[in-house]
Amino acid sequence: MTSIDDHDAYLAAAPDALRSSLVALRALLARLLPDAEEIVAYNMPGFAIGGSVIASYAAFSRQCGLYVQPDAIAEHADAIAAAGLKATKTGITFTPRKPIPDELVEALVRTSRTALGR
Repeated sequence: MTSIDDHDAYLAAAPDALRSSLVALRALLARLLPDAEEIVAYNMPGFAIGGSVIASYAAFSRQCGLYVQPDAIAEHADAIAAAGLKATKTGITFTPRKPIPDELVEALVRTSRTALGR
């Protein structure tokens, strides 16, 4: 994807097969972080409070990613594995066929926010 300026532009440029998953994730993140600002950092849309990025998301050719603070991934590693998802130090990849459960997104965002003291 090319450089983007906002969430809408990012979603419009996302692969068709992934767009609905990203739209749903954006809506969930906006609901979970009503006081956050929608930002673009590192060419990824995200949500920040007081300049600290709480959560970001991305589209790749065949999968999506949710990015949070490392503490959130570590704390919820068992739940991530139980959901059959793969994680790195700061992110979880998912597909429309195997999405991240909303409850897990909520737990990750809550922990990410707490880790940043926001």
